Amino acid sequence: MVSSTTRNQRWASGVPANGAGVAPTVGQQTDAASKAQRPYLHEVDLMRIIFIFGVLLNHTTSVFSQNMAAGSAGQLFLHATHLSLHFTRMGFMFMTGVVLFLNYYRRTNTNWWTFWRKRYSSVGIPYLAWNAILLAITLAGTTAGLTGADFWSGFKSAVLHGNRFYLYYVFVIFQLYLVFPLLVKLFQRLADHHEQILLVSFLLQLVLVTLIKYWLPGVDRSGWPYLFRAYGMNLLTYQFYFVAGAYTAIHYQAVVTLLKRYARRVYWAAGGGALATVGLYFFNRRVLGLSYAKAVEIHQPLMMLYAVIMVAFVFLIGLKYAEKRSQLSETVTTGIHLSARVAFGIYLVQTIPLILLRGVLTYLAYTPSWLLLLLLPLGYLFVLGGSFGLAYFCYRVTPFGYLIGRPQKLKFLAKFRRKKGVPAHD
Repeated sequence: MVSSTTRNQRWASGVPANGAGVAPTVGQQTDAASKAQRPYLHEVDLMRIIFIFGVLLNHTTSVFSQNMAAGSAGQLFLHATHLSLHFTRMGFMFMTGVVLFLNYYRRTNTNWWTFWRKRYSSVGIPYLAWNAILLAITLAGTTAGLTGADFWSGFKSAVLHGNRFYLYYVFVIFQLYLVFPLLVKLFQRLADHHEQILLVSFLLQLVLVTLIKYWLPGVDRSGWPYLFRAYGMNLLTYQFYFVAGAYTAIHYQAVVTLLKRYARRVYWAAGGGALATVGLYFFNRRVLGLSYAKAVEIHQPLMMLYAVIMVAFVFLIGLKYAEKRSQLSETVTTGIHLSARVAFGIYLVQTIPLILLRGVLTYLAYTPSWLLLLLLPLGYLFVLGGSFGLAYFCYRVTPFGYLIGRPQKLKFLAKFRRKKGVPAHD
């Protein structure tokens, strides 16, 4: 849900890729005509919102469970249901694949150097900025305080490893952007074998998560390269969701038709899958004897299947919204569209309200777990509202849009570009 995914299908506008006032090439004319024919996918807006709001709920429940008495009924409930919310990360990856391929798969003469420059700058600025901002806030709250030595050491580690402040997603997207041209070429060269590509990717993913759960814990990985040692930061660990997104974008109407045909089965499977994740938690803890962290890890065979089902479920909800959208009030549809536009920003800033929530809950250390459980909806609304408010501020106020991958047009820069005969924005 970075800049490529938060542009919300800008291809639907039909604006030439090289900007207004510059004569397009034949290839660019083809691209523009193709874009103009494509409808805006309102279902994608709602899907983004569900996934990001689900992530915030997942993280909020984690904060509450950490502040409950160990072994309490409230904590056990949150622990046991945690996996049922853990499909949203894979949903992010799927949506990224969908929107990238909707934007680039059918383009001709794509300049991949320009692609890399635009994508890495649009997500790199927020990545560096929020690592710095959040690290400074975190260090300022410690007893040692914020010092230059600690900051630069921590900042370098956070940027190189991507393992702080929930920024792992951006770290993975950096890797995806690097190989994205190859992925596009693969689907283009094997145009008659897309189902086979999807099947191989699915089987590879199943093998990977099985090895991660049942084989990898007993292996000494201390000497492995970082991306293999910290497999949660490795693009390969999520490859199927990107490939599934690519397949969906290319064969969009066929996928939609298939989902609608089996909609009732998907709904039942989603409910059954959610219950199965509770059973998986107790199996991991009481039969396999896994730690809590390992028990709720997303890289498990059953969780892979559950994620696929839940992505299909959310897709169907999005399609229902697109069908009924004209019957909803303008306030609702505008709110959904706006939330989708700042979804990446919500993801980036969520750590700030979560830190504040942790601070509030420290004052409720002796509160019974059942009462904390009742307070969870209020905590969630606080995190959700705080994240949206910060993201919306960045979205509306220049130049803070750079912090959420939605930079505003700078008036002085636009005047300079017009003076030089360069398009103000592309």
